[in-house]
Amino acid sequence: MSDRISALGLDIGRKRIGVAGCDGLGLIATGLLTIECKSLEWVLEELRYLVREREVQILVVGLPYSMNGTLGFQARQVQKWAKNIANALDLPVEYVDERLTSFQAKELLKAENISPSRNKALVDRKAAALILQQWLDLRRGGV
Repeated sequence: MSDRISALGLDIGRKRIGVAGCDGLGLIATGLLTIECKSLEWVLEELRYLVREREVQILVVGLPYSMNGTLGFQARQVQKWAKNIANALDLPVEYVDERLTSFQAKELLKAENISPSRNKALVDRKAAALILQQWLDLRRGGV
């Protein structure tokens, strides 16, 4: 049973954190919820429940690299939040290049005739799912 995986994908933003989970086989990522960034404690309270319920083993966080591949201010802020969350939940964290995931998430919503500007929380969840799916695919040796 060591092949089973339970990971949470996080799209950490200034106002919200999109959260995604995966099936036990690590094949499919799905958006779960969006957490308002009221405070670190608020975020941790929401995540602790998911970590227990889903028996989470690892956090996968999207890191917003600059288009030239460097880590800018926003990426360092994301790392700070991710480290605080991972330490508080006693979980390892891995980072995935999340460039363009929010753009992709918005395009997916548009294709479903859903307004991204009116559904920002849904954009965050979809972006988290894209981040986690990328990690799952890399883990399996896919593209």
